[in-house]
Amino acid sequence: MRLSPPLALFGAAVLVLVGPPLLTAGSGAETGTQIPGLRFMVPNTPGGGYDITARTAAKNAEDAELTHNIEVFNLPGAGGTVGLSRLVSEHGNGKLAMSMGLGVVGAVRSNDAPKTLADTTPIARLTEEQDVVVVSKDSPYKSVDQLVAAWKDKPGKLPVGGGSSPGGPDHLAPMLMAKAAGIAPKDVNYIPFDGGGELLASILGNKVAFGVSGVGEYLDQIKAGELRVLAVTGPERVDELDAPTLKESGYDVDFTNWRGIVAPPGLSDAERDKLVRLVRELHDSPEWQKSLKTNGWDDAFLTGAKFGDFLDAQDKRVVSVLKELGL
Repeated sequence: MRLSPPLALFGAAVLVLVGPPLLTAGSGAETGTQIPGLRFMVPNTPGGGYDITARTAAKNAEDAELTHNIEVFNLPGAGGTVGLSRLVSEHGNGKLAMSMGLGVVGAVRSNDAPKTLADTTPIARLTEEQDVVVVSKDSPYKSVDQLVAAWKDKPGKLPVGGGSSPGGPDHLAPMLMAKAAGIAPKDVNYIPFDGGGELLASILGNKVAFGVSGVGEYLDQIKAGELRVLAVTGPERVDELDAPTLKESGYDVDFTNWRGIVAPPGLSDAERDKLVRLVRELHDSPEWQKSLKTNGWDDAFLTGAKFGDFLDAQDKRVVSVLKELGL
């Protein structure tokens, strides 16, 4: 079962007549991507997928001279729904955008949040990526089969950590993995963390038996030998990693996460279009295309109303999968 794609940024333009130096060709003057005072909210802790996506997108946008002085700030809590509530309260603010993804979709459901993504202005889906099943370098598990054998023996005794609330990607992936391995999802001891950054310390300290998070979040730690990757959750192997897919390991799981950007409700058409334009030009920039490769992200670009339709479909899919898993 595959929960489709992706995530990352924003934009808009104002021609400054006094103060900064005159804008030159390629700086955003003609394309209308300059948004003075643009702020980018990350609804989880530093080091997580939303955070990495946001900071990468902000730097790439500045390096490509699409806009300048973007402020990225973290507002974690309740799987991203604290940030979502703040975003929705900023009605009509065309200088604010929020990094988000499937985790926020799930958190809205699991926390029965009063505000939902239907209350936001959809801007763009940016990326899709696989999750990785990882253990610390000191873990006794050298393969996914060894891990699953121990997990099946005592499912409640092997805690699995994820960087999302129940219903989010890092929760759904191990639940689908458990079901494929013949473990009842309700028997799984899942421990949620507010982002991959928080989860990392618990994996490294062997506080959880294994962790599930996005490729881009842990690629550096895997390459450095601090984490051992046992499997990836998507349909194909990841070039940068020496790890099988769950499916080729005999577990019928095909799961990918996605990330994107939403803005407050009540934007004018011009404000919304400017944000979409900034993200579109970011997407087309050499800087962003290089970041996709560096972070192991798949391009899953989708904007505006089509992204809004996708968000609605993802909400329905999360509900369906949770029911199927008996959760």
